[in-house]
Amino acid sequence: MVVLLHGFPTSSFMFRDLIPRLDGYRVIAPDHLGFGFSDAPGVEEFDYGFDALADLTAGLLDQLGVRRYALVVQDYGAPIGWRLALRDPEAVTAVVTQNGNGYDDGFVPSGWQAVRDYQREQSPRNEAALRGAFTLEAIRAQYTTGVADPSVLSPETWTLDHARISRPGNAEVQLKLFLDYATNPPLYPALHDWLRSRRVPVLAVWGDGDPFFGPAGAHAFARDTDDAEIHVLTGGHFLLESAGEEAAALIRAFLAARLPAA
Repeated sequence: MVVLLHGFPTSSFMFRDLIPRLDGYRVIAPDHLGFGFSDAPGVEEFDYGFDALADLTAGLLDQLGVRRYALVVQDYGAPIGWRLALRDPEAVTAVVTQNGNGYDDGFVPSGWQAVRDYQREQSPRNEAALRGAFTLEAIRAQYTTGVADPSVLSPETWTLDHARISRPGNAEVQLKLFLDYATNPPLYPALHDWLRSRRVPVLAVWGDGDPFFGPAGAHAFARDTDDAEIHVLTGGHFLLESAGEEAAALIRAFLAARLPAA
């Protein structure tokens, strides 16, 4: 059983080429509330935050009868996945993190400045700076930054992301999640304790040109995981788009060695 959790601003569409390579496994890849083709109730109807998104994911897994599973996380999927692991420490059997931070190491200051400014003060100026992240150009840049040859990328990725992020009221949803991201680093010590106590195998596969999470975030997992496998590849934030075959082969081999397929 493998659970795939996507990041901002994308959806389970980011795993479209990885999923067929995981034949033999039961794979679950939900769109978080407010993303992809999931519903996107306004902030007046739903109190968005990473605890709430983890609640919904846990509820889905419970409804599907999923008790033990490997996690594959990216970006926002990481803090959602860490919450699942901390709530049910024996449920997660292995972790694959693709540019999904679990340490203070690796945060690229320039990539987080606007978010941290907004977390410090929700002024009109700081809000306007963050709203710039929702434009088509900014979303495209998330895919192309750090990629040597952007022509290998599929334009439908950022086009679909932009269309779903642009739903009425969704900007406010994303602003709430940017604000709530401040709750994630305080969970890291508990995550590290869980990694040490449960001795869960970890694969960190990282794009070296990610403008948000640098390679130090990948190497940090070796501090608390005896069985950490770390690969830094040439690429950006969405490594499955620019180095998909190489990243998928690493993920498949890692899972095959630690979680035999049915």
